[in-house]
Amino acid sequence: MTTATSKIRAWAATAAKQKLERYDYDPGPLGDEEVEVAVEYCGLCHSDLSMIENEWGMSAYPLVAGHEVVGRIVAAGAAVKGLSLGEQVGVGWTSASCMHCTPCIGGDQHLCSTAKATIVGRHGGFADRVRAHWAWAIPLPKGVPPETAGPLFCGGITVFSPLLVYGITPTSHVGVVGIGGLGHMAVRFLKAWGCEVTAFTSSPSKHDEARALGAHHVVSSRDSKEIAAIAGSLDLVLVTANVALDWDAIIAALGPKGGLHFVGAVLEPIPVQAFSLIMGQKSISGSPTGSPGSIAKMLEFCARHGIAPQVEQFPMSRVNDALAHLHAGKARYRIVLKADFSA
Repeated sequence: MTTATSKIRAWAATAAKQKLERYDYDPGPLGDEEVEVAVEYCGLCHSDLSMIENEWGMSAYPLVAGHEVVGRIVAAGAAVKGLSLGEQVGVGWTSASCMHCTPCIGGDQHLCSTAKATIVGRHGGFADRVRAHWAWAIPLPKGVPPETAGPLFCGGITVFSPLLVYGITPTSHVGVVGIGGLGHMAVRFLKAWGCEVTAFTSSPSKHDEARALGAHHVVSSRDSKEIAAIAGSLDLVLVTANVALDWDAIIAALGPKGGLHFVGAVLEPIPVQAFSLIMGQKSISGSPTGSPGSIAKMLEFCARHGIAPQVEQFPMSRVNDALAHLHAGKARYRIVLKADFSA
């Protein structure tokens, strides 16, 4: 039996906007309901970059980012349930929740008011090991390649969860705004779901890429006339971008009872005319990631349909190069770090 480690090797930011440095720390005793996961791969998400640069004003240094972890359980607390040593699991944005509040009991553990983010107030997966509550260590099913699975545990579930919550069916017509780290996964999910998919992108170079991913139609997100041409046709528009757009035109593209749903963190206020919602009984909503149950369903769906994020891989020892690649907007479409700590 492998025991919990007394030293975790990691890459940490020591201050905002600084390169990551090698950093070792003592994680302390393993909690009764915790598992310790030996990191094999860890996705690099834009949220990691935001935390490293303290864009959200809640970073504490030294900061070990990384919240798209895939690895094997090497130690387990006395109260861990349903998992076994050696099992391959993933850990995403959330690493713990209270398990007794109304959202937790109701299956919405990701909405727990005291949920703990993997990289907020604790150290994440740019390391050789990471810890999480057992319920948030989700087993990886056969058919999901571990080397590309990391981004599913944050970006993937972020765009998959709305399909469950908002009752999307194979006859639905769905738009995806932004064909990047989130959007490319959304298009793949929706195509496999059976939907008619319209991709919105500001980049002409991505038109062919969007079709290759599974989009049936491509519209320029910066051309209000193109958007107006599809008025009233969409049941849901999933916004994965974080920039201001012609929201009136996009809302007009929704059919009756259609929804404009945000998973991208658009920083500017979103102006909306009440009558544009009232007359078509339309709605505007948003969501974070998803519950452990939803993550497990997403992984089963990926295994069944052979869906994987499109990734570029870097060794974790080149994490600063990977961050620079992401910061420059060159990632196609997600980056995964392979742990390569020496003995």
